[in-house]
Amino acid sequence: MSSKPGKKHVVKKLRHSFIESPTWRLLKKGLLFTIFSLIVNHLASPESFPDGGSYRFPLEGFLFTIVLCILIGIIAELNFKHYKKTYFSKKVEIVSISRYMASTLAYITILYIPINIIINMLAGGNTEFYYLLIGLLITLLLSFILIGLAYAQDVYYLYKLSIKDAEITIESGAKTTKLTYENIACFYIENKIVYTVQNNGTTINTDFTLNELEEKINDQLFFRVNRKMIIHKDAVDQIEKIENGKLRIRLKTTVENHAIPEITISRYKRKAFMNWFQ
Repeated sequence: MSSKPGKKHVVKKLRHSFIESPTWRLLKKGLLFTIFSLIVNHLASPESFPDGGSYRFPLEGFLFTIVLCILIGIIAELNFKHYKKTYFSKKVEIVSISRYMASTLAYITILYIPINIIINMLAGGNTEFYYLLIGLLITLLLSFILIGLAYAQDVYYLYKLSIKDAEITIESGAKTTKLTYENIACFYIENKIVYTVQNNGTTINTDFTLNELEEKINDQLFFRVNRKMIIHKDAVDQIEKIENGKLRIRLKTTVENHAIPEITISRYKRKAFMNWFQ
């Protein structure tokens, strides 16, 4: 009787591994490119509609679009790997996603212009700026849609990973401890020592400064409230408005034998804090 749950667990694990594997990612993107090419070519001209009396499958246009999609896919994938390693590994935000999309479209533009000119030369025609510009704009628009569809799930997965499962290595003398973000309530400094406070109230002293931690951690989850403390969003228990436009913050976590200073948000940081917290 005990072998059945084990088999189900193995099957579920294998299925999950396949879904998350690079092979499955390529298959999904290949299928998306094919469907996208079919739709684009069938909408390109009225006679390409399947319900038309003179319908003919747009083979030439379909093959050309597939080749173009492959080139776009290669550029997007290489750039995505670069951004995943350099930017998305730490945090996923609108700015970094926008930069990824803008840089990918820029690479496509750089590739499109010389290829278009070369094709026109081989065909014995002249390259006219107007048609070159219109073709480029259409290509960029379709590329934007295609890349958005192809990488939306990957970006969302990285975002969830950076929010929930990301971890930080805390170095304390000869000891090294790994903590996930969701288990950290705050970082604070006392007597020139920076402490990591976990949700259960236990503390670990670190070799980092608060400035170094601020550079390492995900600023979607953590906020530098003042010179002495960085807090986790989920650790906030109560926000109270006090005099001169300031805020007083109370955390859910209490720390034994440590005197966490009263957390006060200045009126200059109040707007930034509320935008972050909300």
